[in-house]
Amino acid sequence: MPPFRFRLQQVLDYREQLEEQAKLAFARAKTAHEAQQRQVEAVRAAIAEAERKLYEDARLSRDELWLQRNFLRGLREDLTHAELRLRMLAQMMEQARSELVKKSQERKLLEKLKDKQAARHAHDELLREQRTYDETATLRFEPPSF
Repeated sequence: MPPFRFRLQQVLDYREQLEEQAKLAFARAKTAHEAQQRQVEAVRAAIAEAERKLYEDARLSRDELWLQRNFLRGLREDLTHAELRLRMLAQMMEQARSELVKKSQERKLLEKLKDKQAARHAHDELLREQRTYDETATLRFEPPSF
């Protein structure tokens, strides 16, 4: 009785490898998104601090006031760029997530096929063994003599 051998094992191994690569790509995308999120929060905090300094300090000269307003304008532009990059990274993360789901489903499909074939193989082996026992019992059976 030969042991069960899944004929598509190499394909299953390859799909597992593709799923691992998709997991890594998703992890990288998620890490980049989280880093960009922290950067956006840092720029927002810098804007809040600059606005606080601008409106709290009434002793600013005209030159200092101009400088603070331009600095604040630059920070707002930085925030716009950082938020744009954050949206792009969120989209990339979503694409990586959907790719991971797709690869996972492909792997699970093959694993399910493997499980079904293994169960069928085990069932066939049991039937074959039962037939052998039945044949042996038939050959050894001696009807009672009258």
